[in-house]
Amino acid sequence: MKKTINIPLGSQHISLLEPVRFKFECENEKIVGVDSDVGFVHRGVEKACTTRFKYDAVGYVVARVCGLCAITHSLSYTVAIEQLLDVEVSKKAKYLRVLLLELDRIHSHMLCLSHTCESAGFEAMFMRIMGDRELIMEIQELLTGNRIQFDYISIGGVNRDISLETAKKIVNSLDIVKQKVLGYIDEFTNNWSLSLKFKGIGALTLDEAYRFNAIGPLARASGLHIDVRNEIEYLPYKELGFKMQTHTDGDINARNIIRLNEILNSLEMCNNILAGVPEGEIVVKSKGKPSGESLVRFEAPRGELMYFVKGNATAMLDRVRIKTPTFSSIPAFSHIFMGENYADAPAILASFDPCLSCTAK
Repeated sequence: MKKTINIPLGSQHISLLEPVRFKFECENEKIVGVDSDVGFVHRGVEKACTTRFKYDAVGYVVARVCGLCAITHSLSYTVAIEQLLDVEVSKKAKYLRVLLLELDRIHSHMLCLSHTCESAGFEAMFMRIMGDRELIMEIQELLTGNRIQFDYISIGGVNRDISLETAKKIVNSLDIVKQKVLGYIDEFTNNWSLSLKFKGIGALTLDEAYRFNAIGPLARASGLHIDVRNEIEYLPYKELGFKMQTHTDGDINARNIIRLNEILNSLEMCNNILAGVPEGEIVVKSKGKPSGESLVRFEAPRGELMYFVKGNATAMLDRVRIKTPTFSSIPAFSHIFMGENYADAPAILASFDPCLSCTAK
């Protein structure tokens, strides 16, 4: 006889360090109903950007929306302002911006993969990846002076140049990271706890990815060819070696493999940048005040990040609107749990890589 019970997951849970709550309706071990509540952690960031800070300071404010993708947030806003001011950034600054964006992606993906290991009970692998992630954090500190809140992007370019000596140090560190990641791929491919155990679990089909508007690694793991880096023209991704990574299984294992392959591609792009940083200024001066509307999209580690900015030719903006990847992915998140065993819920959740800090601004 089937017994139906309601089980909460979050927000206080070992696999869910985010202020979101799921309520599962289960028949024995199977999840047959899902209700989600993202909670209320509104910080008033958007309002502050139009009432307390002038437009040239807002880029540093939005960098505080999320610690894991601070560069993506600050760059999305800054590019929106540069479009309104008709500022043409130097090629050197564009290269350095991509370098920081991809380093952000690498350490964010490593964090997600480590949490997947933790949810699988593979604590040793969790600590190994987190320890190796320090190499990327050290590179970011070399480039920007900070480990988390970088304050590196400025209107018209970037705030710090890169020396030949620093570039050589970074190349050596990236080579070490690449060897580490190749070791992860072996573990995630051949270790039962991280591969066979998760095959077929938490799967999202290609049709479901379309229907629920999935984005980022979640979508690409289901075979949906969508990556903003493949579409935008204001950063030189195509000449730096960007390759879109896709899979067809759409399960936890596929999402792990997507992130691992994206790390390798990001490492390749970082090396290409360091091998050919153009000459020129790192910042150009802007004139005037932003007037009009601008909409900018970037590929954050979790998917498409969108910024809408409206200026009125004064130092204070009329509107700053931020749409984050996790906000867009919540419908797909909820659907994936249906029909799965409750025991697999923590691992499925970890593979989503949710960020509610971004979602509730």
